[in-house]
Amino acid sequence: MRPFRLERNPVSDFELDPMSAAQHPKKKEKTLFEAPPVAEQERMVEAMLFASAEPMTLKEIESRMPHGCDAAEAIAYLRKRYEGRGVRVVKSGDSWAMRTAPDLAFLMHKEVVETRKLSRAAVETLAIIAYHQPATRAEIEEIRGVSVSRGTIDQLLEMEWIRIGRRRMTPGRPVTFVVTQEFLDHFDLENTRDLPGLKELRAAGLLDNRPPPGLMPGPVGDESEDHLGDTDQSELFED
Repeated sequence: MRPFRLERNPVSDFELDPMSAAQHPKKKEKTLFEAPPVAEQERMVEAMLFASAEPMTLKEIESRMPHGCDAAEAIAYLRKRYEGRGVRVVKSGDSWAMRTAPDLAFLMHKEVVETRKLSRAAVETLAIIAYHQPATRAEIEEIRGVSVSRGTIDQLLEMEWIRIGRRRMTPGRPVTFVVTQEFLDHFDLENTRDLPGLKELRAAGLLDNRPPPGLMPGPVGDESEDHLGDTDQSELFED
C-alpha cells in the first residue's frame, strides 16, 4: 500500500499568501496615446485662447487637444501664470477667453475725429437761420418751400451751430432759432455782419445769377442787409 502524499498547489499558496501579491505588483497598463506633459497642454490652451475670436468652452478646447489631455487643469495653471499680467484668462459663462486687464483699458482707447457732411436740407436750413435770424420753423419752411424735418434741426442743435432763441410775440408764441458763437468761431466770423453777401456768393460760384426770391438776402446795402445789420447782437446770442 502506497503512502498518501499531500501535494501543494502553488497557485493556491500564491492566492493565500498576501505577501506574495505585494511582492509581485501588477504592472500599469500602457496606452497607445500618452497625454503630453501638463506644461505642453498649457501651451496648447494658451495658443487656442489667444487665436480664438470668440470664447471657447472646455469641450471645444479638449476636442482640439490630444487624447488624454485635461483642459481644466491646463487652464488652472495658465490662469495662475497670467495673474498680474497685462492679459488675463477669464471665464465668461461656460467659456474661457483671454482679455486685457481692466486697469489697462485706457491704453486701448483711441480718439477719432469724425467728419460729418451736412445734408443739403441742413445746409439750407443753417443758411436761412444765419441770414434771417431769429427765424421760426414756419419762416424757414416758407423760404425753402418744403417742410423742415425735426432731424435737421436736431442735427444743427447737436453740433451747437444753432440754438433756441426768444419766442415770437405772435399767436402760438413760436420759438426762434439763431446761430451760436461756435458757428461764428468755426467759420472765423466776428459776427453775422461778416457773412458773405450775394456778390461774394456769386463770385464764388455758390449762387446762380438769378436766385429764387427770398432765398438769400439782397446785395450789400439793400433792405435785407440793413435789417440784418440793425439786429441787436446781444439779443441774438442771449443765454
